[in-house]
Amino acid sequence: MTRYLITGAAGFIGFHLASRLLSDGHDVVGFDGMTAYYDVRLKQARVDLLQQHPQFRLVTGMLEDREALAAAADLAKPDVIVHLAAQAGVRYSIEAPRTYVDSNLIGSWNVLDIAKAVGCKHLLMASTSSVYGANESMPFRELDRADEPLSLYAATKKAMEAMAFSQSHLFGLPMTMFRFFTVYGPWGRPDMALFKFTDAILNGRPIDVYGQGQMARDFTYVEDLVEAIVRLADVIPNEANRVADVDTLSKVAPFRVVNIAGGTPTPLMDYVRTLEACLGETATLNMMDMQPGDVPRTYADASLLHALTQYRPETSVKDGVAAFVAWFRAYHRMPAA
Repeated sequence: MTRYLITGAAGFIGFHLASRLLSDGHDVVGFDGMTAYYDVRLKQARVDLLQQHPQFRLVTGMLEDREALAAAADLAKPDVIVHLAAQAGVRYSIEAPRTYVDSNLIGSWNVLDIAKAVGCKHLLMASTSSVYGANESMPFRELDRADEPLSLYAATKKAMEAMAFSQSHLFGLPMTMFRFFTVYGPWGRPDMALFKFTDAILNGRPIDVYGQGQMARDFTYVEDLVEAIVRLADVIPNEANRVADVDTLSKVAPFRVVNIAGGTPTPLMDYVRTLEACLGETATLNMMDMQPGDVPRTYADASLLHALTQYRPETSVKDGVAAFVAWFRAYHRMPAA
């Protein structure tokens, strides 16, 4: 049994990761602010499921509250910390920039400081494909420059990576930073495209399709993402597991950056057509220009992930969207198509 502390445990990814770890027999303490960025009832429904496991405990608090976070760490006595809590959303970072500074910078600093204090064996932190920003080299490789973030959200995540590296170097704390690529699936966030599209189509509203439908994303099914995180938790960065040519393992710190994605970008309109097929409905499209902070295409090189874990996400968009639709109908007590 391994003792885990997961920040953002009531969130979309945190819930799935905590569920998996609990089913594997591990001890999990979750930490979450239960903020109202989206419907708290959805977060509470996730927590209610997690609390059916006797090895799960939840501490409620904000990342910026170091004392609350320290109390969670004291309760968990973690071998591994997985930092998933963040203020998410590219577009919202333009509307409410201060929340990103508070959560993603100050809050992440608190996580780094507490991880050092408790001496955990491995700290894993969630970054984002958005850090690649204006980089036009495809596919995105972890060794590529990521110095031109196009949104404050991306900038705060890149800054978190830099803070984490310095702490790893100074104090020898093993860290893995993973960059997520458009995660989707059951229990997803209401501000994400798949949730919004599904809700609008089923309720007879048009969907907003940005970039005139010309965008593409390397969609990653949430259970595939969780599998990758679980495997990476066991790959503590050190010279013994360095991968030739593609590794980001630092020469001066036990620190590594890893993309988590399947490496198969899907055009946005293919995604919409797949959703229509799963719903048995046709969407009314409101074609719109690209939004500030968005990038036209994401495409991951997953070579390092595969080399380290012998795994890469492989759930098809068709299967993943179908699973989300089934969950959405059940959660909202809608009849099947």
